[in-house]
Amino acid sequence: MRANLDGSNVETLVDTSHGDPRPGPDARKWCVGIAVDTEGGKFYWTQKGPGNAGEGRIFRANIKIPKGQSSANRTDIELLYEKLPEPIDLDLDLANRTLYWTDRGDPPRGNTVNRAPMDPPSENRKGPKILFTHLEEGIGLALDLQGGRMFITDYAGSLYSANLDGSNRKTLAYAEGNLTGIAYVELPAGH
Repeated sequence: MRANLDGSNVETLVDTSHGDPRPGPDARKWCVGIAVDTEGGKFYWTQKGPGNAGEGRIFRANIKIPKGQSSANRTDIELLYEKLPEPIDLDLDLANRTLYWTDRGDPPRGNTVNRAPMDPPSENRKGPKILFTHLEEGIGLALDLQGGRMFITDYAGSLYSANLDGSNRKTLAYAEGNLTGIAYVELPAGH
């Protein structure tokens, strides 16, 4: 969904419910994380699926719904990755056309930070690369692209940083309660 910053003009961009109540009984339909490529006119989202079922997926679609279509029947939705443990939050490195996401499913592929191409080939598609492991229900992710870092939160209350390749892992805080989303912002000097 999207809305103006004052809460007006609420619009549904993708409706995966197929008539079910929201959020509905089918976790495969639950949209969780979102990232926007305004220059490219696309948005990306995760659908985590049931716990540890390997049914998580990552999609993208145009920001603008195709003419004559609706949020429930739009034909521009692309499935980028599937059979993931439980993808949650995601962020984009537009310059390198790379998608990063957290996954809170069970190890070895879950409780990780992953990366993969934003534009995967339709044939011979490789699986995501795991960059960071041993999270306790990994949730939040924010990239500092200029600094070459990522920041990650997990539901056990830890805040981590690492280089974008997963090296230089640091624990910045722990046992801070249930941490979920995170944002990275550089403020001008004096703020």
